[in-house]
Amino acid sequence: MGKPTGFMEYLREVAEDVAPSDRIHNWDEFHLPMAEEALRDQGARCMDCGTPFCHTGIEISRMASGCPINNLIPEWNDLVYRGLWSEALDRLHKTNNFPEFTGRVCPAPCEGACVLGITSPPVTIKSIENAIAEKGWESGWITPTPPSQRTGKKVAIVGSGPAGLAAADQLNQAGHWVTVYERADRPGGLLMYGIPNMKLDKQGVVMRRLDVLEAEGITFVCNTEVGKDLPAQQLLNEFDAVILCTGATKPRDLPIEGRDLQGIHFAMEFLTGNTRTLLEGENTRDFISAAGKDVVIIGGGDTGTDCVGTSLRQGCNSVTQLEIMPRPPETRAANNPWPEWPKIYRMDYGQEEAAAKFGADPRAYVRTATKFEGDEQGQLKAVHTVEVNWLKDDQGRFIPQHVAGTEKVLPAQLVLLAMGFLGPEQPLLDALGLDRDARSNVKADHGEYQTSLPNVFAAGDCRRGQSLVVWAINEGRGVAQACDRFLMGSSDLP
Repeated sequence: MGKPTGFMEYLREVAEDVAPSDRIHNWDEFHLPMAEEALRDQGARCMDCGTPFCHTGIEISRMASGCPINNLIPEWNDLVYRGLWSEALDRLHKTNNFPEFTGRVCPAPCEGACVLGITSPPVTIKSIENAIAEKGWESGWITPTPPSQRTGKKVAIVGSGPAGLAAADQLNQAGHWVTVYERADRPGGLLMYGIPNMKLDKQGVVMRRLDVLEAEGITFVCNTEVGKDLPAQQLLNEFDAVILCTGATKPRDLPIEGRDLQGIHFAMEFLTGNTRTLLEGENTRDFISAAGKDVVIIGGGDTGTDCVGTSLRQGCNSVTQLEIMPRPPETRAANNPWPEWPKIYRMDYGQEEAAAKFGADPRAYVRTATKFEGDEQGQLKAVHTVEVNWLKDDQGRFIPQHVAGTEKVLPAQLVLLAMGFLGPEQPLLDALGLDRDARSNVKADHGEYQTSLPNVFAAGDCRRGQSLVVWAINEGRGVAQACDRFLMGSSDLP
């Protein structure tokens, strides 16, 4: 490394944020850029550790440890320290098609596996990654680079989320003609409609990358649901290969008493309608408003946090987030050692904002809903809740048990279900007659990505289940290589 003693000389710094009480009044991204000198100091903290676990990209205890796309993190940390930003961007693009996305929304398992993190705060990897990408855009280094030759092969990709876009980018660069089908009115999938604007700006960040991909020769066909608007068999007839990147979009429901009351929605319905309204500049038909309402969000995770932040910006009266799991510890537990992802208590941006407005973290731990209560018009007015205790059943599985005497009734005119996803929607898979695994995902081996139909491949959440954006990019790159090998007999794609 350029600064072997940097980790002893510099403290960890991260990008400053707009104050929570200020940023809830707009939909702008709230992370502020770091000064170049500060970024160079942070790059200098990279230790030359010998075995850089930050880019291993393995799974431990069913969680990512290190970067799933094997970003060459020590290399571009060193290049940033030396002020070689263009070279840093080249190294970053060797493994990551969209560093401006991951630099904003990835939870940074790389930092959780940083060797420096064993004894000290880890290297500020995520902020450096985002800064490299933004330097590339600002300097005009990221421009359309269409392939010099075409193979004549045609590939259809169903779904334009991070997996579909990564696969499209790779296959297009290999010279194939790529058409991406998206059922929404804009491409981007999760990046466009699943992640709120304050975390990932649509016009300034997502669209600029989509514009480059389109200029490089990729065709996007929106407002087209394959299997409904376009027969699945038509793709098989017209394309040499088909790749399914439809995501895991079947939400987990909560079928308790009162579920059919007005005012209860899946989280993604709420988030999608809000983003579409922002893009259109007026309320759309799918817009769901939290203004003036008591909001109860059932479920934690990123989606639950996004619902908190969105509800606050819409002007909710109050917000409560029910989390069925226990509150994590302040520091790593003995059964959660490095380099596992540290399962510790954190306040994400939404909880910080709720605390700034209402005075406390909005999460109620080990608590679940038992009943939705409505008024005479069938409108939701309250949520009945109870604490749970996690006990083992006869087979050794932990099962939540209701704790008598802990019942509470929360006022609510809007409930958002953010309890995760159960896998891909099934109609398209039924139409193609594809084999599925025990969790209803498309059956295709990792590394091969080939389904039970030889010219149909699957990648991303529809194959592996609900996961991170960075895993989707990993799978998109992997399926592109497998598809290229199927079409050409071999592949030079990384």
